[in-house]
Amino acid sequence: MTAAIFLATYAVLAAGRVPFLRLDRTGAAIVGAVLMVASGSIAFDEAVAEVDYRTLTLLFGMMVIVAHMRLAGELSALVRVLSVRIVHPAALLTILVFASGLLSALFVNDTICLVFTPVVLDLAAARGHRPLPYLLALATSSNIGSTAAMTGNPQNMLIGSLSGLTFVSFSEALAPVALAGLTINAIALWAFFRADLRDGIGAVSRLPEVPVDRPALIKASVVSVGVLAGLLAGYDSAIVGAAGAAALLVTRRVDPRTVYAAIDWDLLMLFVGLFVVVGAADRAGLGAWMLTTLRPIGIETVAGLSLAAAVLSNLVSNVPAVMVMTSVVPELPDAERAWLVLAMASTLAGNVTILGSIANLIVVEGAKRRGVVVTFSEYARYGLPITLLTMAFGVWWLS
Repeated sequence: MTAAIFLATYAVLAAGRVPFLRLDRTGAAIVGAVLMVASGSIAFDEAVAEVDYRTLTLLFGMMVIVAHMRLAGELSALVRVLSVRIVHPAALLTILVFASGLLSALFVNDTICLVFTPVVLDLAAARGHRPLPYLLALATSSNIGSTAAMTGNPQNMLIGSLSGLTFVSFSEALAPVALAGLTINAIALWAFFRADLRDGIGAVSRLPEVPVDRPALIKASVVSVGVLAGLLAGYDSAIVGAAGAAALLVTRRVDPRTVYAAIDWDLLMLFVGLFVVVGAADRAGLGAWMLTTLRPIGIETVAGLSLAAAVLSNLVSNVPAVMVMTSVVPELPDAERAWLVLAMASTLAGNVTILGSIANLIVVEGAKRRGVVVTFSEYARYGLPITLLTMAFGVWWLS
C-alpha cells in the first residue's frame, strides 16, 4: 500500500494534474499524505514528526520579506533604472543576467521571476527587440544564480535545513558555480540571439514609471540587510528569516492581508504533504531501495549523483526530486559534498525545459498574459545546451 500511494503521488507530480479532476501537484501531495496516515503506513504522530518545520519557517520568512520588497516597488524600480542607463544591447543583457541571478540568490528565484517578467517585457518593447532573449535570460539566470545560496530557492532551503551546512559554507562551495554559470549564460545568450539584439538600441523613454513607497522601501531594505548579516554571521537561518518577517509585519502602513496574499501557500502545503509521503516511504525502505538501484550509475560519485538528480528533477520537478533524494544522500560516503551536489544539479537541471522549474513557468505564463508566447521547443533549444554547459562546470568544480 505504501509503495502504491508513493508512486501514485509522484505520478501526479510528474503529470502536473489528474485527468478529469482538478487535482494539482499540491493537492496530490496532501491527498498522498492523508492516505499514508489513513492506511496505517505511518502513524499520525510520526507523520507530524516527519515535517521539517525549520525549512517551512525559513521559506515563510523569506516569502514575507520579499512580499514587502515587491509591495514597496523596490525590485522593479531597480531594474528600470538600470535599463534606462545601459545603452548597448550586450551590456544590457549582461546586466539582466547578473542582476536577476544575484537577486535570486538572496530573495528566492520564483519571486524574482514574478517581479521581473513584466519589466523585461516593457524593456524589450521599449528597445524594439524580440522579447524571447530577455525572457530566457531572466528564467535561466534566476535558476543559475539561485544555486549560490540557501535562500535562492525552496530546494536549497530544504537541503540547508537537513544537511546542517551553514549559509556561509553552502555559498563558499556553490557561489563559484553560480558565478561561472551566469558568465557562461551571458556569453551564450549573446551568441544565440545576436541578430535579434542588433537594432533598437536607443528607445527607452516608453518604460512606465513604477510607484515606489519610500518608507516601506527603506524599512524592507534595512531588514533585508539585517537578515543577510545574520545569515553571514552564522545564526540559525530559520530564526533569522522568521525574525526578519516578524520585524516587517509590525507596521502601520501595510495591510497584512496584502502580504498574506503574496505568500505561496501552495508551495508550503506541497512541502508539508511531501514530507509525510516521503517519510512514510522511507520508513518502508525507500532509501535503501533507491541506493541499491542507483549504484550502477555511480550514485556515490559527483557525476552519477548529478545525473540522477537532473533526470529526476525533469521528471517530477526539482522540489519533489530533492525531497525523495533526501533519503539517499545521508547514506553516501561523503554526505556533505553530496548535499552540495544535489543542490547544484537539481537547480541547474531546472533550465532544460519550461517544466523544469516553477521559475520557468512563472516567466512563460507571465509573458503569455501579455500576449507573448514562448513555446516548449523555443525554450528547450536554448535551455538544454546551457544546462549541459553549466552542469559540466558544476560537476568539475565539486569533483
